[in-house]
Amino acid sequence: MTILRQPTRAGVRDAAEKIARILPPTPLFVCEIKGVPVAFKAESLQPIGAFKIRGAWHRLTALDEGTRKKGVVAFSSGNHAQGVAWAAKRLGIAATIVMPSDAPRLKRESTLALGAEVVTYDRATESREAIAAQLAEARGATLVPSFDDPWIIEGQGSTGIEAAAQMAAFGLGAPTRVIVPCGGGGLSAGIALALKESAITVVEPEGWDDMRRSLEASWIEPVGPNPPPTACDSLQTLRVSPLTFDVLSRRDATGVAVSESEIAAAQRWAAEKLRLVIEPGGAVGLAAVLAGKVTLEPGLLVILSGGNVDLADYAKAMAG
Repeated sequence: MTILRQPTRAGVRDAAEKIARILPPTPLFVCEIKGVPVAFKAESLQPIGAFKIRGAWHRLTALDEGTRKKGVVAFSSGNHAQGVAWAAKRLGIAATIVMPSDAPRLKRESTLALGAEVVTYDRATESREAIAAQLAEARGATLVPSFDDPWIIEGQGSTGIEAAAQMAAFGLGAPTRVIVPCGGGGLSAGIALALKESAITVVEPEGWDDMRRSLEASWIEPVGPNPPPTACDSLQTLRVSPLTFDVLSRRDATGVAVSESEIAAAQRWAAEKLRLVIEPGGAVGLAAVLAGKVTLEPGLLVILSGGNVDLADYAKAMAG
C-alpha cells in the first residue's frame, strides 16, 4: 500500500474537533486499584461499541464527493467494519466489508444492519487484504484499511485528546502512561501522537504480541506460525503496519502480552467494578494492570477499546 502522507499531531487535533461535532465524549471512569486511582476510557460505549468509529469518520469525511459516489471497501473482523458502515451510512456512501467467516455473529449482524454489504472469507486460507483490494479495484471504490492509514490513525488518536481533557477536568492531571489494546496499532499510534508527554504501553494477547516483539527488536516481527487460539478476534493481526510501528518506535513505546485467563478476569472485573461489558480485545489493557504487568502509578490511563461480544461467549467469561 502506498502511503500518501504521515499522520501528524495536528491531524489528530483536527480529527478530535471534527468528531466532537458529531459524537459526544465517551465516559471516563476512575477506580482505585491497590489504592491508586486509575482512569478508564470507555470506548465500549460508542454508538457502534468501539473506538473504530473515530478513524472511520475522519477518513470518510476526507473523501471528496466524486470519490464518495464510488463507494468504499474495508476489511475487518467487526469493529472497523461497523465504524466504516456507520460513517458510510451517515454520509450516503455505499460500503462493502470483507469479514472472516468466523467473525462474532453480533459484529456481522450489526454491520449488515448499518446497511453495508458483507463479503466473507476464510481467515486460515485467504487474504482479506487481497480480497478487499480486488473488490476496490473492480468497483473503483476507495479502500479503507483498519489501521494502515494516516487518517485512520489520526481519528483514533482523538481518544487521547478527549481522555486527557476529561482527566484534567476531574483534577487527575495529565496522563503519565496510557495502556492501549493493540492489533495493528492504529489506536496506540494515534494516542502516541496525541499525547506526546505520556508513556505508551501496548497490550496484546499471548502468541499475537507482534507489536511487543517488534518494538523490542527495533524491526517488524510478524506473528509466528500456528498462533494459539484467542478470544480477542479484534486483535488477530498477523503483521503490524510500518506506519504504526514507526510512530510507536519514535515514542519509545513498550509492549506487554496477557493470557486468555487474565483477559477473562479483566472482563469480570470491569463488569463488577465499572458495570461495563467489555469484549476480550477491549479488556487486554485492564488485564495487564490487574495481572501486575504494568506498574501502578498516578496518572495511569487505560483504554477500554470495545464492548462487542456475543452473549454466549461473555457468559463463559463471567463464569470464570
